[in-house]
Amino acid sequence: MSVPTPNNSNLFLQQAGIESPIICGAMYPCSNPELVAATSEAGGIGIIQPIAMVYAHQHDFREGIKLIKSLTDKPIGLNVIVEKSVSAYEERMKLWMDIALEEGVRFFVTALGNPQWVVDKAHAKGGIVYHNITSRKWAKRALQAGVDGLICVNEAAGGHAGTLSAKQLYSETYDLGVPVLCAGGIGDENDMLEVLELGYQGVQLGTRFIAAKECQAHMDYKNSIVTATEKDIVLTDKISGVPCAIIETESVKKMGTHAGPIARMLLKGRKTKHWARTYYAILSIWKFKRSAKEGMGYKDYFQAGKSVERITSIESVRDIMEGFKGAIRTRNNIGNSGSKKLTSEMNSPLNKVTLNSSMHSQGAIQDA
Repeated sequence: MSVPTPNNSNLFLQQAGIESPIICGAMYPCSNPELVAATSEAGGIGIIQPIAMVYAHQHDFREGIKLIKSLTDKPIGLNVIVEKSVSAYEERMKLWMDIALEEGVRFFVTALGNPQWVVDKAHAKGGIVYHNITSRKWAKRALQAGVDGLICVNEAAGGHAGTLSAKQLYSETYDLGVPVLCAGGIGDENDMLEVLELGYQGVQLGTRFIAAKECQAHMDYKNSIVTATEKDIVLTDKISGVPCAIIETESVKKMGTHAGPIARMLLKGRKTKHWARTYYAILSIWKFKRSAKEGMGYKDYFQAGKSVERITSIESVRDIMEGFKGAIRTRNNIGNSGSKKLTSEMNSPLNKVTLNSSMHSQGAIQDA
């Protein structure tokens, strides 16, 4: 299906205050401060994952933000999970957002719930909020809360992925009046250019940045990404209680990918699903932290998306970003050259005569 490209292709860059339309998505437990800072310093925007900051990497939240700010003076963002499963968690998230605002953060990425309170806090300080969505239904609900843009999480994403392709998600969201970004399946420059050509205004990357030198994940994790293929990515509900995209390592093959019958019953029960999901969420935080820190020495629960197919090396964030930025520059230069060539041709004496004749003919046909 052919869909028009909206005329707000630079709005995301203006909103975020960045050079390149690339987000290093918030990743638990992989979003260490150095990775966040390096992405922003290279012209994109790194997003803080607060639980990764505080629990996985053992930073006081405010001090962690100050550490990032000591490494870059470029804009950074904060991931705010707005699920209401545990009131204490919600209150802690609100505190973290207040601290982030005090420290000058003005870009927020929300997920898993109603982002209304985040929008209210952010907009009061001149901030911007983008919301992760997996379908038009959730996009429209987020827009009712006043978000400024949408991040379309597709079926190729790592972790908790969507169910639609990048093209399907764009066709469901392009007409909603805000910038839409693509999350999932972006492993190299060609992947990015493909979704930009569809009409997306930017991309959010996760797996590509885990295989970065600045990421503090265990080398086993990074090597698994480099050597994996798209066929090695499987969905499991055995770790977090909901389908999660991970690399099918030997440990995963032995463990299996499906929760047992009792667990499935508890996760679906009207009276039990809340507590079951909370239990699984807490358990997954512990498991993913150990896997990322200890590698194959523990259990290799390595979250990753299908973009592993095109990730072939561990590079610095600067080099990764230079590759993507170079591809964007080339694309823009080709576009500008094409426009200049077309303008030159249209202004040539021969084409003016041809164009006038053509317009006269078309007018005659229309008048008839």
